[in-house]
Amino acid sequence: MVESTRIVLASRPVGAPTPENFRIETTRLPAPVEGEVLLRTLYLSLDPYMRGRMSSAKSYAEPVEVGAVMVGATVAEVLESRAAALAKGDVVLAYSGWQTHDVVSARRVRKLDPGAAPVSTALGVLGMPGFTAYAGLREIGRPQPGETLVVAAATGPVGSTVGQVAKIKGARAVGIAGGPRKVAYLNELGFDSALDHHAPDFVQQLTAAVPDGIDVYFENVGGAVADAVYPLLNTYARVPVCGLIANYNASGAPEGPDRLPAYYGRILTKSLTVRGFIQSEFVDDLYPDFLREMGEWVAAGRVRYLEDVVGGLAAAPEAFIGMLEGRNFGKLVVKVAD
Repeated sequence: MVESTRIVLASRPVGAPTPENFRIETTRLPAPVEGEVLLRTLYLSLDPYMRGRMSSAKSYAEPVEVGAVMVGATVAEVLESRAAALAKGDVVLAYSGWQTHDVVSARRVRKLDPGAAPVSTALGVLGMPGFTAYAGLREIGRPQPGETLVVAAATGPVGSTVGQVAKIKGARAVGIAGGPRKVAYLNELGFDSALDHHAPDFVQQLTAAVPDGIDVYFENVGGAVADAVYPLLNTYARVPVCGLIANYNASGAPEGPDRLPAYYGRILTKSLTVRGFIQSEFVDDLYPDFLREMGEWVAAGRVRYLEDVVGGLAAAPEAFIGMLEGRNFGKLVVKVAD
């Protein structure tokens, strides 16, 4: 039997998560039976959607139960295999969550090729975040040559991929991020314009950056950024709604007047397409195309990526809290083991 260190949900947060909402435990795992593999986690992905899973509110996925392991995608090494398709030493993509070891069915993992790309990219540009960008653009955003796309949280794994793929498709890409360092990185990636949403004249800068209006707004954030974008949307603009990170820690209704009627008014008068989506709904139809195209773009340097790597499973709670506050720079992963 193998001991696994794991981080469980100790309590449901009210507002922003705190370290007290997490607890570290050690448990013993059973030996794998026929069709199963024993995994040792190498990398753990930290993503904004996990905040929603900490809540008991109804959503597209079941919440994490108090006392259960925090969910999350992982890259892991096979320590023992009772499945014909996998051998000891293979590296796989799994969904083991915040723990050092796991025993799972071999049908629930995907074997990775460490020679094709760094295995951590299976949690980022060549994984769920990259696929989110790819599917949202291909199915909803549909950027055309000469159009203008705006994306917030643009240095994150989804946003940075959105902007670069839009450029490949011939569109102008305007990225919004927080702070000069992130803005400078967007310029390195080749965004046509990079804006700091902390700037006191952000609204004026955004207006100047989109003289022909906005045709695609890839929504990752909501909040004040969305308030600045919506008046600039063109007729027939498309809005893939991927995330609303500005609202994830809200514990009540926002203050001020009800702005929903004006929001619906814009949708009506400008014939906007506003479509929420969860990447999993497109997996069956698009994932093979994504792996092929994104793999080619990354290998050719047409899509670049940045990883923010923190060391040790125990660092996960603080890193996760920091991500929700915008402190990460690039795709946030925890290096659990070598």
